[in-house]
Amino acid sequence: MARAALEVADIFRAYGAAWRDAQHDHLSLGQLKVMSAIEQCRTATLGGHVLCCPACEHQDIAYNSCRNRHCPKCQASAAKRWLEARQADLLPVEYYHVVFTLPASISAIAYYNKAVIYGLLFEIAAETLRTIAADPKHLGAQIGATLVLHTWGSALTHHPHVHGIVPGGGLSLDGERWVSCKRGFFLSVRVLSRLFRRRFLEALSQAHA
Repeated sequence: MARAALEVADIFRAYGAAWRDAQHDHLSLGQLKVMSAIEQCRTATLGGHVLCCPACEHQDIAYNSCRNRHCPKCQASAAKRWLEARQADLLPVEYYHVVFTLPASISAIAYYNKAVIYGLLFEIAAETLRTIAADPKHLGAQIGATLVLHTWGSALTHHPHVHGIVPGGGLSLDGERWVSCKRGFFLSVRVLSRLFRRRFLEALSQAHA
């Protein structure tokens, strides 16, 4: 019989109490709530419901999820559903990964103006992609993109940036045909970065005014 996979919840249940006692001066209420949610997820503590087969009278108990966004079980299910939905939207073309990043001096402003700065980051990134792609000197097409905000880097430092997944082409400007980019090359990073930098600074100045 295969051994059940070890989960974060198992570690929390076994060692969480002792660790919380040792670190009680350094833990926030939010962190304690996350640990508690993960420990209780899909256990009798959160309740559940009984599934019963009317033919054989076999019963299964399904316990409720904590639905905390930090929970590996709940988050994994949500991520899987999101990926399946996005895969259904994919076109039979190459896709490219682009990243728009803010420098540290502007990232600091986002601590106090998240809605404004993150809104501009999405807006200007999308505008930059559409503008350069529509230029006949580059692609000459109307494109779409999926943009996802990340506010932290791999080193867990504050590092706001947007990841974009973009199909390798788009509709011609008259909407009559598909225009493909060169194989293995989407748009010039140098051209994208210049326009993004200029437009973001312009929009930031307007927001400040």
